[in-house]
Amino acid sequence: MQQIRPEDLILIDIETAPAFAGFADMDAHWQDLWEEKNSRSLPEGISPAEFYPMRAGVMAEFSKIICISVGFFYTDLNLKMRVKSFYGHDEKKILSDLLTMLNKISSINSKSCFAGHNIREFDIPFICRRLLINQMPIPRYLDFQNMKPWETNIVDTFQYWRFGDYKNYTSLKLLAAALGIPSPKDDIDGSMVGELYWNGTDEERMENLKRIAVYCQKDVITTGNIILRFKNMPVIHPDDIDIVEAG
Repeated sequence: MQQIRPEDLILIDIETAPAFAGFADMDAHWQDLWEEKNSRSLPEGISPAEFYPMRAGVMAEFSKIICISVGFFYTDLNLKMRVKSFYGHDEKKILSDLLTMLNKISSINSKSCFAGHNIREFDIPFICRRLLINQMPIPRYLDFQNMKPWETNIVDTFQYWRFGDYKNYTSLKLLAAALGIPSPKDDIDGSMVGELYWNGTDEERMENLKRIAVYCQKDVITTGNIILRFKNMPVIHPDDIDIVEAG
């Protein structure tokens, strides 16, 4: 990580939600597929219908991406950060807008690399699966499974913190606290995203989407500061963070 400039990092975080408001909203075929998928992992005393809102949001076959936040470091007298989010109900548009941005970056910076917390095992694979489901091509810079190990240019704070120890999972919130990095308090957490996305009127759901985007942006900022701590650099001051309005 030490040889990678902060300016070459593409910080990324996604938020996902179940594709349907509830188990009963799926047709019988998809209900059968859900039960088959989770037949061995269903907790005792929990029905497939009850398990759906608990786990569907993290399974690419049964969910969709509702927000992608992307952050960049840049230097203007001192190091600063810019964050932009793509969010909404139209997953294909979110993915298309993301690829438009990434294609532009890829064309002007051959040293750019993705950075995030657990993006190697979750965010990047999830994006690739949803691209295929939406009948969209996977760009070469995202197709890590066909790259050689030294070609997969990823800075994953989750993997770095393991230092070869694969027994435990460390959340972004815990890692930030352990490193003494201020983690902005929020009115939601990851477990609430699916419920927020599906509940309420159309106007309330759109307001909730904005709250989810803010939550996603804060994760990107926190991840960026963790990387700076790994590099023994000062964290970014809140005044040096620019949130770009998007949707």
